[in-house]
Amino acid sequence: MGLETASAERPLSTLHEKASYDVADFEVPKGREEKWRFTPLRRLRGLHDGTAAEGSAADATDPVLVEVEAAPDVKVERVGRDDPRVGRAYVPTDRVSAQAYASFTQATVITVPRETVATTPTVVRLRGEDAGHAAFGHTTVIVEPLAKATVVLDHRGSATYADNVEFVVGDGAALSVISMHDWADDSVHLSHQHARLAKDARFTGFVISLGGDVVRIAPSVSYHGPGGDAELYGVYFADAGQHLEHRLLVDHTVPNCRSRVDYRGALQGDAAHAVWIGDVIIRAEAEGTDTYELNRNLVLTDGTRVDSVPNLEILTGEVAGAGHASASGRLDDQHLFYLQARGIPRDQARRMVVRGFLGQLIERIEVPEVREQVAAAIEAELDR
Repeated sequence: MGLETASAERPLSTLHEKASYDVADFEVPKGREEKWRFTPLRRLRGLHDGTAAEGSAADATDPVLVEVEAAPDVKVERVGRDDPRVGRAYVPTDRVSAQAYASFTQATVITVPRETVATTPTVVRLRGEDAGHAAFGHTTVIVEPLAKATVVLDHRGSATYADNVEFVVGDGAALSVISMHDWADDSVHLSHQHARLAKDARFTGFVISLGGDVVRIAPSVSYHGPGGDAELYGVYFADAGQHLEHRLLVDHTVPNCRSRVDYRGALQGDAAHAVWIGDVIIRAEAEGTDTYELNRNLVLTDGTRVDSVPNLEILTGEVAGAGHASASGRLDDQHLFYLQARGIPRDQARRMVVRGFLGQLIERIEVPEVREQVAAAIEAELDR
């Protein structure tokens, strides 16, 4: 299945130069660093500088509760930090993820046995109980060779939370993940979610960011055998004062692998801020890579801000395809006029345009219940 320990020695690239389990290997961010220049550090409640970890150590209660509803034949365990399956696929690449790795007390390990085809999703519910105390978590999902499963990560409630999530997908296996972030308005969440793909493995990741004060999600993919295929999708809706940030890394390290990225967001209200960073690395040994990334943003009101930065680092000339696109713009008055000219009221026309823009991705969500929840949440956002 290719479960050898992830290496902290290998240099990553000019886009991501450092990886370590040791918090001391990372300087406290000041806000001028490339990784942190868009993130409002003052609103992170100490998750970036270690003070949140110091405060959480004195509190005996768990501010974030984890409950798992597993599919048949899927094994769920709560293990200590010394379990050899924890931390094998992902080495932290910034101070917050290193702090989360150093601070969690118990990890959730989900295992899909070899050749198992899970008939229902496995749902991991994370419920914030207290935003006044920081919490740290770790989740490892192992899909053994030729198995297939869907995992839903459902984040709700009030929390100050940092965590790492590992997805280890074995030879010929397939994993779909839906990560739903519908936190309360007072929540801060910073998360790294890493997928490690073996030979002919397939991974589909869907990130949905709606609630919270500051939410920063960093999905990443690495390939450890030819034929790997990753599709990363995202939908987000930022309201007044919200900061929603998504920082992606797709690291093509072996030949003949594929990746597709499509993130779409809408913004409304004063100081609504969306950040999307899309980093794709094609290393010298990754001949035959086929990759494309896209980010689109729809601005619904004045006073919002969008930062969208796609990056391609190509170290070989032998690629099947590589490209990126980014676009941000206001609601098209011509589209609204076209609909209004056919008797549709302006408010309804506005909703139809937004539904169409985000709906193309929402329709890709494989779990009907989640798809309906997201559609209803978008309607609630438009009601504001």
